[in-house]
Amino acid sequence: MKFIVQWKGMPAVQQAAIARFMKTGARPPENVVMLGRWHTPGEVGGVAIVEATDASAIAKWTLQWSDLLSFTLTPALTDEELGAALAAHQAAAG
Repeated sequence: MKFIVQWKGMPAVQQAAIARFMKTGARPPENVVMLGRWHTPGEVGGVAIVEATDASAIAKWTLQWSDLLSFTLTPALTDEELGAALAAHQAAAG
């Protein structure tokens, strides 16, 4: 399943977040595939689209940063996945 991972930090943590990112690359664990990541210039924040079979793997990743950043994790569907769900819904509704 795909997830939208958003993060935000206060300006006071910016230098610590930069140092950790430069040291680790903020790579997700093996069982989480990062499809894309974007950063908000001038802020401590951004968004990533990831894929994982289990949200607990994403929790493990975000907990490594929870001392600096707060996270929002939202399930996400592609157009094709949503279209299939909508078609099934319409078929069931008759």
